[in-house]
Amino acid sequence: MRMSSLFLRTLREDPADAELPGHRLLVRAGYVRRAAPGVYSWLPLGLKVLRRVEGIVREEMDQISQELSFPALLPREPYEATGRWTEYGDNLFRLTDRKGTDMLLGPTHEEMFTLAVKDLYSSYKDLPLSIYQIQTKYRDEARPRAGLLRGREFIMKDSYSFDVSDEGLQKSYDAHREAYVKIFDRLGFDYVIVQATSGAMGGSASEEFLAISEVGEDTFVRDDSGYAANVEAVVVPQAEPVDASGVPTAQEVDTPDTPTIDTLVDVLNAQHPRPDGRAWTAADTLKNVVVMLVHPDGTRSPLVVGLPGDRQVDLKRLEAQVAPAEVEEFTEADFAAYPQLVRGYIGPGVLGETVERDEAGEVVSRTGIRYLLDPRVAEGSAWATGANRAGVHVINLVHGRDFTTDGTVQAAEVRDGDVAPDGVGTLRTARGIEMGHIFQLGRKYAEALGLKVLDENGRLVTVTMGSYGIGVSRAVAALAEANHDDLGLVWPRNVAPADVHVVATGKDEAVLVEADRIASELARQGISSIVDDRAKVSPGVKFKDAELIGVPTIVIVGKGLAGGTVEIKDRRSGDRREVAVADVVAEVAREVRS
Repeated sequence: MRMSSLFLRTLREDPADAELPGHRLLVRAGYVRRAAPGVYSWLPLGLKVLRRVEGIVREEMDQISQELSFPALLPREPYEATGRWTEYGDNLFRLTDRKGTDMLLGPTHEEMFTLAVKDLYSSYKDLPLSIYQIQTKYRDEARPRAGLLRGREFIMKDSYSFDVSDEGLQKSYDAHREAYVKIFDRLGFDYVIVQATSGAMGGSASEEFLAISEVGEDTFVRDDSGYAANVEAVVVPQAEPVDASGVPTAQEVDTPDTPTIDTLVDVLNAQHPRPDGRAWTAADTLKNVVVMLVHPDGTRSPLVVGLPGDRQVDLKRLEAQVAPAEVEEFTEADFAAYPQLVRGYIGPGVLGETVERDEAGEVVSRTGIRYLLDPRVAEGSAWATGANRAGVHVINLVHGRDFTTDGTVQAAEVRDGDVAPDGVGTLRTARGIEMGHIFQLGRKYAEALGLKVLDENGRLVTVTMGSYGIGVSRAVAALAEANHDDLGLVWPRNVAPADVHVVATGKDEAVLVEADRIASELARQGISSIVDDRAKVSPGVKFKDAELIGVPTIVIVGKGLAGGTVEIKDRRSGDRREVAVADVVAEVAREVRS
């Protein structure tokens, strides 16, 4: 690749729309260009990195699976059969052809894989089977961000296993898990395997492979015992019931101008001290957070989440629990439509299963607004919470005695220092980028689409499936985020766009000839090069571009040539050394292959 003719323009300034360091460098170094929000063009250097990542994925997958390729433009009917035409909601790219037929751009291909196997196989003797593809996917992200990390068009490896029994599914799952470990080890990621939720995919067991990164969108937790989970999958155990026999009757108290937990605690301590002498804290209050759920069919319903006042609702955890519904902010218009929900003073008295009765015991009101409680709130525990009137709270309100709920929800934030779900370890939080996700799907899609085979007794049985994804284009972005410095990208050798960057400096024709000779001899040994042979570009600009592009070995052919030497620079460490011209090819080859 000669830079005098390479389709490449590097940038000195950061692009305005690039948020993360790796994203900025991919654009500045000429790897990708933005075509639309969440949509990127791959330029020659970027495509080479992408293909090398694909090659690593393909080499490992070929050991356990067979590659095929489905179209991205798909019919509606299979997705209607599985319910995902509706469940995907606005995330699905829908279109209509000239004949009025509904189509979609595939976000994922469970349906197509299932139908392909149904079309060709009918006996248990055909199984187990694993097939995969590396293909472009489409999701209409509401907020595409971070360049290739969250786009509307992306490249993914998705594979599926088909087995007759659950035992067979476990073996297929384990084989994919092992292959993923090899893939991510080869890519050089610092990663962790965590328990995860299955979400809209369905199924039972699932795990995520997260590249550890401060810029990652996923938060995970782990402890010293080996437990690791995405925060969405952390299950807080239900608190044990407590004895409420000594708790006084619930009492309404005036608490003017206390729409927040902090203001409520201050007023309670100043005007309504606790009889036990202990100060009120946020942990003594029951916060009730209201959101609006938007269901795939477009209907909307309020949901109130009750949790200790020293905790916040984690929207990603909540969204995982209510999927496929989406969570939206409860607006002023929503409060107007539900006047019984008094902003800042919402309490259990108007929620869920709670009823008010007159002296005769007859029900006089019941709103039916769904109310779910954090499992930390024990039955028998007493709280200070809203009284559903502005400026009024209630104290000594006991769960189970004074109010009930519609159930529990795992939606409160998980924090550093929390006890692990097993009650032993202490959790530490960190951030990561989701690189892979493996699911034991079970029979959801096979049942919906009628994938059955004859077993060894001649009976029709439903096939059980596994689903396994890797974000290939996302891997390029994650590698860029993990491998850069103040000067530019610093690619791992096995994914770099070339093995060597040969920089020819000076105007002497002999320099260009020698640079060309080095690259040609390296090529004969299977070592690829970028050669900066631009005639009217200064050495300083060439050096900056070499640092920016990030090839791991840089060979500088310049003024030392007159003395019979060239310089080799290690891009990662910055180490430089002078090498005799006669030895440079052997030296570089040894470095590339080490």
